[in-house]
Amino acid sequence: MQFTLMLSAAPHDPATRRALRFAQALLAGGHGIERVFFYQDAVQIASRLIVCPQDEQDMAAGWQALVREHQLDAVVCIAAALRRGILDAPEAARYARDADNLAEGFVLSGLGQLHEALQAAERLVHFKGDV
Repeated sequence: MQFTLMLSAAPHDPATRRALRFAQALLAGGHGIERVFFYQDAVQIASRLIVCPQDEQDMAAGWQALVREHQLDAVVCIAAALRRGILDAPEAARYARDADNLAEGFVLSGLGQLHEALQAAERLVHFKGDV
């Protein structure tokens, strides 16, 4: 079965850990992941500069490793990312910033990418944090 995953929880939120475990279980079970769409506070997972306290599990590093290892299509909502200071090289240049911080394997794009993934997947699973 082909899944699209949508995350909107912050990196430290328990929903992010559940989403990571779910994605790992899907892949281990032979299912496919069409796309992982990072939205709202979840875009912070795609920052290569995020630092996790030593006494906590580093969910951003876990997601970044999973994306690299399985070459997942990891799309970060560009509007949410810019609002939170997550930039790739072209956006950093566009806004005259002296650095970018988007982690390897992630791409900035719009909500159209979520819509496209929904058309190709059989299931959408949304992990959102505490409201």
